[in-house]
Parts: sequence; C-alpha cells; structure tokens
Amino acid sequence: MAMIERAGAQIHYDVQGQGPVILLSHGYSATAGMWDGNAPALARNHTLVTWDMRGHGHSSSPEDPALYSEEATLGDMNAILDAVGAKTAIIGGLSLGGFMSLAFHRSFPERVSALLIIATGPGFRKDEARADWNVYAETTAQKLEAKGLDLLKRMTPEMASSRHQGAEGLIKAARGMLSQRDGSVIDSLPGIKVPALIVVGDRDKQFLNAADYMAAKIPAARRVTIAEAGHAVNIDQPAAFDQAVTGFLASLT
Repeated sequence: MAMIERAGAQIHYDVQGQGPVILLSHGYSATAGMWDGNAPALARNHTLVTWDMRGHGHSSSPEDPALYSEEATLGDMNAILDAVGAKTAIIGGLSLGGFMSLAFHRSFPERVSALLIIATGPGFRKDEARADWNVYAETTAQKLEAKGLDLLKRMTPEMASSRHQGAEGLIKAARGMLSQRDGSVIDSLPGIKVPALIVVGDRDKQFLNAADYMAAKIPAARRVTIAEAGHAVNIDQPAAFDQAVTGFLASLT
C-alpha cells in the first residue's frame, strides 16, 4: 500500500508487476479491490496501478465538499502517475472510473497511450439528460445518508464487496464526482487518437447503447461485448474479461 497527499486528501494506491503502466480506476462506491481477481493477468506484462478515489476505500474523506470534483479526481490520477514515474500510461476504468479516464484524456492527452473504457457512459450532450443523471446522483447521496453503507450490500458486485471507512465520503463523492456539469467529455470522443478498448457485459442494459456510441465516435476504438455479464463485467466473467484486455494490450506492442 502506498499513499500520496494531494488537494486535502490522502490517496491510496497499489502497484503490481513490471512493464508499461496501466492505471485502472474503480466505479463509484467500489474500491481498488474490485480489480483483485484480474490483477494476475493484467500485471503479467505490465505495471498495474490501482487506487481508491477520494472518499472511497483506504483513501481519506475530506470534510470540504468542494474537494470532491472531476478536477480533483483528474489531479489525483496525474499525481499517481508522477509518483510511479510514468510519463504516459494506459488509462482505464469501470463506470465512473471509465468516465474519469475519458476526462483524463481530454485534459492530459499527452499522458495517455491507450484507453480501457469498461461499462461506461461518456456523459450527456443534452442538458435534460444530464439533469436526470444528476437527480440520480443526488438520490444516491440521500439513500446513503438514510441507510449508510448497508445500502451497498444490495448493489452490483463491485459495490457490494467494497470496504469503506464510512459513508460520508461516498455521499460527498456522489454530489461532486458522480454528478456531471457539461458535455465536454462526450464532445471529446472524435478527437481521441489513441487505441481504445470498450468492454461491456451483454446484460448491462444501461450501457450497451453507450458502448455502441463510443465505438462509433472514437476513431481507433475496438468494442468487446462479454456474454453472461452485467455491470461488474470483470467480476462476473473474469476469464473472458482478462482475455479481452490482455489481447488488446498485446496489440499495443
């Protein structure tokens, strides 16, 4: 376990393996632990870096709600790459982690050699759709306020298996990091020049159309749909997921 101090928070990260760096980000209310089952395959020929977003897992939960934002998250990712000595990396993640990976490319394209976009949506161009999503984010925060961490036990596997220091950080993360403010990420897709792998489970109905959209808009995108898998595609079907990702990684060399 390693830690960095940045922007009012202690950020936890883990490093395994040797080779080109992969930085993998978890989904909202999950932790770096969601990648444990995939780490042996992904770290075989690469340096795999996983981390806990602020408010999640072993990372700290600042009191100031303003410290939970897209900008803070991207800054944390940038600082982790600096800490491991990586000028560039394969950047990826699931759900919120995938969205932040797209946002990271938009802000720091010079640091991204490829993208792994897993069970992810690219955000919303229309204000009405974005407002609906932000209602969902606020509702999630309110449910956590009412039920605490017990709420996660009824969620998808990457959330249900996660361990957090408390619910307060997740509540602030829902209002800050999970909510969205504009369409800059979705508008950035056609400008992505690096190879991108888009992975989605065939049972992840909410994100199938998003995967189609990103595959059509990102010039060098490859889409893989994994059978018998839901939102936690890497946990539901780890062997098929590992095969898809390691095959993509091998194509980069």
